[in-house]
Amino acid sequence: MSATHPEYEAVLRLLKALDDGVDADRPTLRAAVRWLLATLAAATPGRSVEVRVPPYGAVQCIPGPRHTRGTPPNVVEMDPITWVEIATGRVTWADAVAAGRVRASGTRADLSEFLPVRHADPG
Repeated sequence: MSATHPEYEAVLRLLKALDDGVDADRPTLRAAVRWLLATLAAATPGRSVEVRVPPYGAVQCIPGPRHTRGTPPNVVEMDPITWVEIATGRVTWADAVAAGRVRASGTRADLSEFLPVRHADPG
């Protein structure tokens, strides 16, 4: 992740808010979620898995068979705080799945290999 992007600063503000036990404001949460989704997509280009974090965003990523129409066969969905915690390494993929915080379907929907997100500047 690059410190030159304001979205990266949103991630840092959000993590501080979580550490302080304070709810982050919606614009900060939105910016952090979108930045982390874009970073995942840039680091793992592809279109075989759709990662959804409503209401802030969704990306297609991971190499493999390309999805083009309808509901993708490989879908991962979670709430924004869970996404930030997993994407930054504060919670492991396995722990979040075991706790029922992640809904994942499809043979390629296990993102543990790609999380926490690795640096790839989303632009």
